[in-house]
Amino acid sequence: MLRLVVPAAVLVLMVSVGMSLDLSQLVGESRRLGAWAWLRLLVFTFVVPPAVALLLARVFGLGPGETAGLFVVGAAPGAPLLTRNISRNGFDRHLAASYQLWCALVTPLAVPVVVWAAARLYDRDVWIPPSALLLQVAKQQLLPLAGGMALMALAPGLARPLERPLNVIGNLLLIAGFAIVLIAIGPALATASPWLPVAAALLAVASMAVVRLLLKTDDLTEQTLAICNANRHVGLALLISGQYLHAERAVPAVASFALLAPLLMMLYARRIKTAAPAIAAA
Repeated sequence: MLRLVVPAAVLVLMVSVGMSLDLSQLVGESRRLGAWAWLRLLVFTFVVPPAVALLLARVFGLGPGETAGLFVVGAAPGAPLLTRNISRNGFDRHLAASYQLWCALVTPLAVPVVVWAAARLYDRDVWIPPSALLLQVAKQQLLPLAGGMALMALAPGLARPLERPLNVIGNLLLIAGFAIVLIAIGPALATASPWLPVAAALLAVASMAVVRLLLKTDDLTEQTLAICNANRHVGLALLISGQYLHAERAVPAVASFALLAPLLMMLYARRIKTAAPAIAAA
């Protein structure tokens, strides 16, 4: 049932996201940011988080499976579930969508290299075919997003009334999927390292902090890309850890991040919303 609920939720939400976006604004945001910023984001997105994950695993003495789970979360960016709600918290929706599309396109090239390099540190040889990752991001992100944008462009009268209901349905399906996951992995979470949630939370914080500290652009861009960088792709992480790393104990680490990262992102968003009026008044 889980294999049906979560993909259905992602499909519905991504179609809804596509309905809310404008292609010219997406292109404009990509060009506005500039090539040098995107190059730095390549490091901040695909290199720093997995490196931090390995460092945290060593600091907290996590087991091999937990280390693998935390690492693949750090190595898998661009979860397809943030963009629809990001503008409600004062962030740049089209910049977030541009970042998500960029992640989807770069993931099949960057993630296999990062996973291979990390595996060599542990004397293992792991190679993920880029075509396998391309198929995943195409099914989960690119095609549904393009479908939503096409529907809005070709039949706006039909698409606009559907946009909000689709978002509600997708979120309800996603909540149901998370509930099923929690029930299924409850015993595994109970036996995991007590430091695992701390490491997962610190990974989310580090993913946001590296953008805020090192990107050096305007506040709205930094704020938007920081929260996007914490939005790691737990579905892709589960696929990599199970199918390619064969790490049976990776699931608790992925689940810990999936539960804690949204809470930290929400706190970050609230902090940004409360800080903005104070800055404006000053």
